[in-house]
Amino acid sequence: MQPVSVIDKYPNYEVVIGMEVHVQLATKTKIFCACVNEVIKDANRNICEICTGQPGSLPVFNRQVVQYAVLAGLAVNCNINKVSIFDRKHYFYPDLPKAYQITQQYQPICLNGHVPIRLADGATKNVRLNRIHIEEDAGKNVHSGASNESFVNLNRAGTPLLEIVSEPDLSSAEEVKAYLRELRSTMQYLNICSGNMEDGAFRADTNISVRKKGATEYGTKCELKNINSFKFIGDAIEYEIERQIELVEDGGKVRQETRLWDSKNKCTIIMRSKEEAADYRFFQDPDLPLIEVDDAFIENMRAQLPELPFQKLERLMSKNGLTYNEAEILVEDIELGKYYDEAAKISSSKQIINWILRDVLGYLKEHKIELADSKVTPEKLAAIVELAETGKINNHAAKEVFEAVALTGAEPQDVVKQKGLEQIGSFDELEAIVKKILEDNPANVTAYQSGQTKLFGFFVGEAMKRTQGKGNPKVLSEILKNLLS
Repeated sequence: MQPVSVIDKYPNYEVVIGMEVHVQLATKTKIFCACVNEVIKDANRNICEICTGQPGSLPVFNRQVVQYAVLAGLAVNCNINKVSIFDRKHYFYPDLPKAYQITQQYQPICLNGHVPIRLADGATKNVRLNRIHIEEDAGKNVHSGASNESFVNLNRAGTPLLEIVSEPDLSSAEEVKAYLRELRSTMQYLNICSGNMEDGAFRADTNISVRKKGATEYGTKCELKNINSFKFIGDAIEYEIERQIELVEDGGKVRQETRLWDSKNKCTIIMRSKEEAADYRFFQDPDLPLIEVDDAFIENMRAQLPELPFQKLERLMSKNGLTYNEAEILVEDIELGKYYDEAAKISSSKQIINWILRDVLGYLKEHKIELADSKVTPEKLAAIVELAETGKINNHAAKEVFEAVALTGAEPQDVVKQKGLEQIGSFDELEAIVKKILEDNPANVTAYQSGQTKLFGFFVGEAMKRTQGKGNPKVLSEILKNLLS
């Protein structure tokens, strides 16, 4: 059997992983200026003197950033600092025109906290958080291999970020992916971040080290940076685990580095030697005031918290009786989860989830449309399921009704009447039909009663033919069993 993780090949080692996640906040404007906070295709079109660091310009703080930061902190069980400050982090890079980044080094807005994740065996693990702090994003360097030139796009400069820093509590690629999915979903449920990894709205840096089991000191860590998909993050971690272990086994030493993932060659490559905090020459920003929040502000934010992903997962499994896989699909797809909840309010049938995952998603995929454009609303789906559950229509008719509703948006009950799909449920009427079938097939009746029980399907089929598919199969089976016994 193949190992689940590369670490399974090295039973004497363990992996220690901590995460630094940058969450791009979906505010209307940037953090310190009035530039619109949105992705713009044309380079250097969404900029002003403040976000490009022009001499004499001064930052003006966006209040909505504080609201979003406190919401995020409360959602992941943090303590909210009533007073927090901004600091300058100095480094020289083409996409940072001021030559420093405004961040929160010494007194961040949120401390401690934890994110619950569900492990492969069904157990729950709390990943501890060290802090959440507010900062501004830098621009973006664009490198041309064809012309050997580099360009700077400052549209992203000044975009508000939250940096969420975990403790080194993660021990595998699978745990990292579970943590990132939970954190990303939480930010999306709060409606403070799009979570779009391709646009850089949700970015994760992975600090990873290995050590012998039983060791008390951490190994030298390397940072995996700028990886924009959960799959690539998992692949990079697996590669880096083996690279570090083999380096140690060969008598070498792991150097503290920032490394990139080469998805084409499936390996990590060095970007730069990792700087220490002292290299950044932090000091408090003199142009920005303290951020002060009081108890009333914090409680107002707490009252705005929605049902969060982990809570929804537990509720769907415990109260709605869904499997983990079913619940996970609904949790990760926010709109689909809302769709299910609306349908489940009307019908308590366990078949609701089956119809959604099989028929609704199948129809959307086949016709290349979004859920919001579907004519099968949650209310109409629930009505179809209830018609089938109560025996007014059979399963075959239910699918016919679904197709008609999806195509026209008609009410399910109207489709049933127009197409004459309502089942014959009268016991006396169905019994008369069954008796006639038995009279017409005496040889098969004798054979069945002599032990050829497979003929039961023949009688059911004949009954469905004579009722033109409108006979209730359950009632027909009961009648047949009584008359053939």
